[in-house]
Amino acid sequence: MTRVATFGNYQSALLNLMNTQMRSAEAQERVSTQKNATDLTGFGRQSETLTALMGAQSRIQGFIDTAEAVTSRLTTQDLAMSQVDDGISRMREAIGNALSTDSAVSLMLEMEGQFQSVRVGLNTRHHGGYLFAGASTTTAPLTPTNLTELAAAPSVASVFQNDTLKTASRVADGTTLETGFLADELGTDVLSILRDVQNFHTTAGQGPLNGKLTEAQKTFLSAQLARLEQAGQGVIDKMARTGSLAKQVESISTGHTAQKNALDELVMDRTDADMAKAVTDLQLSQIAIQASAQVIGQLRQVSLLNYLS
Repeated sequence: MTRVATFGNYQSALLNLMNTQMRSAEAQERVSTQKNATDLTGFGRQSETLTALMGAQSRIQGFIDTAEAVTSRLTTQDLAMSQVDDGISRMREAIGNALSTDSAVSLMLEMEGQFQSVRVGLNTRHHGGYLFAGASTTTAPLTPTNLTELAAAPSVASVFQNDTLKTASRVADGTTLETGFLADELGTDVLSILRDVQNFHTTAGQGPLNGKLTEAQKTFLSAQLARLEQAGQGVIDKMARTGSLAKQVESISTGHTAQKNALDELVMDRTDADMAKAVTDLQLSQIAIQASAQVIGQLRQVSLLNYLS
């Protein structure tokens, strides 16, 4: 004979109610977070796969962030080089005008102004540090503030304070790009010319360059035009190198972005909840809770004590 006890019925009904409440809480969590679980423990056997995928995501995001920083630096670098190149071009124009008009009335004033343009370009800052100073980013790479100070220096090399360490960035696994240039690389040629012009201007018997040009002055200035053309070409070559690096970084970053998007989809496929199923499970669990509560309420009316009374 099978015995049916009131206590056993209550225990069974309460157990069913507790289970349905747990299922309801789980469904509610999936609906509110839109995730299958809130930690790796909740993903069970897939936790190791998710850990590997998220590690790859983090590594690739690091490369993307580095590429953005490098791109920003290269953009600033290109603008600074353009300013140096513009200064050289204006020097050539000023000397050309002096030779064509046979007069150097405002030549040295123009050369001083273009020295300042070159100086600002070489001492350009990026994110608080000097762009062309190498690792010594807190020290201005070019020290003279005018042509007089430049001419008074022992040598052109002595006016540069940058070190020899160029900026390098790891933009991908196994790929490190040297993206930095140094002030002495960019400015030695043009500052040598400016120093020679200033010394010529202040040397008795040769200068000053402030009036009608002599034959010796014309010969000297013509030679400086050729030197300026060579100096300008050197800066343009470095600008082209900067543009090539920017294109390479952009290409690498595009590849990383595509990889990260693919990884994001893989992670979402494993972590994102099926919202239609989650909402259905929530509704069914709520119905089950109501049914379990009704069963418990009905059990109060079928107690054996009622029959004994």
